[in-house]
Amino acid sequence: MHKSFKKSIKLLTFVLKKFEMKTILANEKLSTIISLVEKKGVDNPKLIEELKSLRVMALTEKDPLVVKVLRLTYEFLTENAAFNVQAQYEEDEEGNEYPIEIEEKENLLYLLNLLKNAEHKVNREELKDYRTSLKTELY
Repeated sequence: MHKSFKKSIKLLTFVLKKFEMKTILANEKLSTIISLVEKKGVDNPKLIEELKSLRVMALTEKDPLVVKVLRLTYEFLTENAAFNVQAQYEEDEEGNEYPIEIEEKENLLYLLNLLKNAEHKVNREELKDYRTSLKTELY
């Protein structure tokens, strides 16, 4: 094998591992935040700082939807000291949508779990619903 080709392979492997490391770190941070919410609920003072830290990680991963949802989430929590965002709906046989009543802790946990697999098509649609609801309630 040619030397420059070997160097290219090593560089590519390093870059991929570096990217993987960011994803692993972000997923670990997300898991930590989920545990925090499960144990202490939405009114934990560390929660907002943890979400801000996760947002910085999301910026490096270049996913504008996740970055926006995280920012709106901690802004909403800061402003309201609660997470009573109405972003989940169910549909009846005629196509009418009705909001799903959900406890604020479970609501935030649901959103955080959507972020675990933010690339999934259905999750992205639900994240967009949260983004829209958060924007509407904040602004």
